[in-house]
Amino acid sequence: MTSAFLEVVGESPVFKVLDFLTVNDDFDYSMTDIAKLSEVGYSTLKLFWPKLEEEKLVIPTRVVGKAKMYKLNYQNIAVKKFKEFYWAITKEAIGRIKEKTAILA
Repeated sequence: MTSAFLEVVGESPVFKVLDFLTVNDDFDYSMTDIAKLSEVGYSTLKLFWPKLEEEKLVIPTRVVGKAKMYKLNYQNIAVKKFKEFYWAITKEAIGRIKEKTAILA
């Protein structure tokens, strides 16, 4: 199921990853898990992941076996602003859905 955020901004691979990491920020994830759970191909993820790390949007948290675990870097001002944007878009989209439902009822 597509999130309200992705319904508005589109399902680009970067947005799908940021969507997943924003909603599931209680845990850290390996790149393999991020690709699978955000429904982005692993090879596609590898194309833009270095830029997310370079900009410090995602940070490594620990190593489990051979896998590095990552999460969003909420110390980064851009990530903080993205999170505000994400939830504002989501709230607005849900409001429109509620309006449509009320009209149909």
